[in-house]
Amino acid sequence: MGEKKVVEALISGGQATAGPPLGPALGPLGVNVLAVVNKINELTASYAGMRVPVKIIVDVETKEFEVEVGMPTTSALIVKEAGIEKGSGNPGGETSGNLTFEQVVKIAKIKMPSLLAKSLKAAVKEIVGTCLSMGVTIEGKNPKTVLREIDEGVYDEVIRRAEEQ
Repeated sequence: MGEKKVVEALISGGQATAGPPLGPALGPLGVNVLAVVNKINELTASYAGMRVPVKIIVDVETKEFEVEVGMPTTSALIVKEAGIEKGSGNPGGETSGNLTFEQVVKIAKIKMPSLLAKSLKAAVKEIVGTCLSMGVTIEGKNPKTVLREIDEGVYDEVIRRAEEQ
């Protein structure tokens, strides 16, 4: 393996193209840009509608490449699960969407590896906190209410079941 160059970009899941930012960054490295784009789209197809960090590692001599897909942001996952365009511009006064508690747990499980949370319950609380800042309700309730209910153990059973899956 010779010298390696790394190209990092934010890509809309499944929608990478040979245009900017990838084409101009990869072209000078002599790598097959279309092959890279196809690989990225294959790896990010499940993140349609979300912006995903992608890292392309190119071997300058052999022109071989690897693609590493990062984790979509928590807010991108919430937007996708809630089926909304974006979070509320006025989270205190305006609701942008709603998630079920199960959807919150699903997002927490996806994000666990990249969160500082020590437990799924703590991860769930982090996701609920992001919902709060985005104006997304959970089970139709204010996220602050849900945080209190999590602390009171209301959802312990749901979280425990999710941990066992």
